[in-house]
Amino acid sequence: MKLSSTSKAVFLALLAMGLSACGNVSRNVAKDGSNAQELVWPKTDDVTPMHRGGTFPELEHLRELHAGLNKQQISQLIGWPHFEEGVWGVREWNYVFNFRDSDSDRVTVCQYKILFDKDKLARSFYWKPEDCARFVNPPPLPVPAAVSKVPPQETTLATDALFAFDRYSLKDITDGGRAQLDALAAHLLDEKDRIAHISVAGYTDRLGSDEYNQVLSQRRAETVAKYLVAKGVPDDVITAEGHGKAEPVVQCADQARSTLIACLAPNRRVVVRVDTHDKG
Repeated sequence: MKLSSTSKAVFLALLAMGLSACGNVSRNVAKDGSNAQELVWPKTDDVTPMHRGGTFPELEHLRELHAGLNKQQISQLIGWPHFEEGVWGVREWNYVFNFRDSDSDRVTVCQYKILFDKDKLARSFYWKPEDCARFVNPPPLPVPAAVSKVPPQETTLATDALFAFDRYSLKDITDGGRAQLDALAAHLLDEKDRIAHISVAGYTDRLGSDEYNQVLSQRRAETVAKYLVAKGVPDDVITAEGHGKAEPVVQCADQARSTLIACLAPNRRVVVRVDTHDKG
């Protein structure tokens, strides 16, 4: 079958796009999108003409990215990828973002990568250099220097009881979880005049990618903080931070998945730490 000149041109253009993308994509992306055998970062000079020099993203839109979004939803938040990454079976998107340091006029250039699962849903997120993540998730505010030597109070909440499986939003809090948070909020309001700082720290187990666990733990911590603020806890003394799979409470050997998930349950938690002023 002979192709028309127009069809040949389209075919050759698509072929060229596919071949040019070979050097831009990571090796052997896992079917679940959790990782890749080798992450490949394209050269920043290879961006498409319309993205030359990178873009300045909206930080609030970047913070809304999470696992499970499809490509259309991601494009609405941060735009389409900045590189030609192929036509068929594209499982990753790459971006070049510029960030301006708050304490200077210096601009930092960062690369951002999203890996998708076989259903083209976002699953893992990467920064190059990794330190660029600070622009999206800045460090928590320092604890006021006037905090007394009164030992902090800590409350540990099991996320299996707080949230529906793999969820993190306010609407995903279980009835039992709301009861726990209501009781905690009531206690905090009783101590409101003595509270110097409240830190809400989220943790996950070791299952899943580091990036996914980091995002999940951060969003769960933020949701708990928002719930407490909605109940009257002052928002100017509370901070939220995700720690992913760090600081595990228990270590579990590899075993049947259901048994392993149950064994790792204590690691999936939100810890609320309260620093108070001395009564005197």
